[in-house]
Amino acid sequence: MLLKRDDLVHPLLPGNKWRKLRYNLARAAELGHETLLTFGGAYSNHVRAVAAAGARFGFRSVGVIRGEEHLPLNDVLAFAASSGMRLVYMDRTTYRAKDTAPVIEALRREFGRFYLLPEGGSNERAVRGCAELPGEIDVPFDVVCCPVGTGGTLAGIAAGLAAGRRALGFSVLRGARSLDGDVARLQEAAYGEVSANWTIDHDFHAGGYARRAPELDAFADDFAHRHGMRLDRIYVAKMMWGLFTLAERGAFPRNTTVVAVVTGPMESP
Repeated sequence: MLLKRDDLVHPLLPGNKWRKLRYNLARAAELGHETLLTFGGAYSNHVRAVAAAGARFGFRSVGVIRGEEHLPLNDVLAFAASSGMRLVYMDRTTYRAKDTAPVIEALRREFGRFYLLPEGGSNERAVRGCAELPGEIDVPFDVVCCPVGTGGTLAGIAAGLAAGRRALGFSVLRGARSLDGDVARLQEAAYGEVSANWTIDHDFHAGGYARRAPELDAFADDFAHRHGMRLDRIYVAKMMWGLFTLAERGAFPRNTTVVAVVTGPMESP
């Protein structure tokens, strides 16, 4: 097993965050937008990355946060605010309809013209950015794995694979079978077709997004002890836990080379 350390791409825009934003930022600039608006939860790494990208590349940014404001701000939202992002809060009922025209139009009336980035950053431009990842792996491999939250990273990685290779995603959400359809729709939007070289495992979510389970904690602690790497437990640790478990069960043929993508920053000590 090999690791693709995408977490080292940039200290503030690590891994799939930069890949998802790269072509979106270029498009926003091309269209003359001065403001980026996106959605996320209170601990969203995507919101943090959009705030950092806005500060770095000269965009104003607005983060629409699910739920109520809680003070003091957590580290993610405090960083976003310190980077110049305007934080606004949306009740959970309205948030569930955040992609509908009435909600978007209300936001445009409030904030004016903006470039809209979806929750998690996954759209067709994000897929194209993530599709560049396999070409950076300069050793022979058979399978590439990544955690799956909104589907954009897996959609792109699978689209960028050479013939004979496949992608395996590990859902970090409980009961999210709809992710399979999301990945397919993202590939269709980006390339006009859906590749047949990917699957999603739904068994290692540890109870749901940002949830913990004793088995996950035991695995992550042991991995840190063995390898000196504290995997984040929202995304990457779930993937690695699932990958090691499947390997122990004999899910991969002998001599299969698997590359696991570290899509985001390590957990703080």
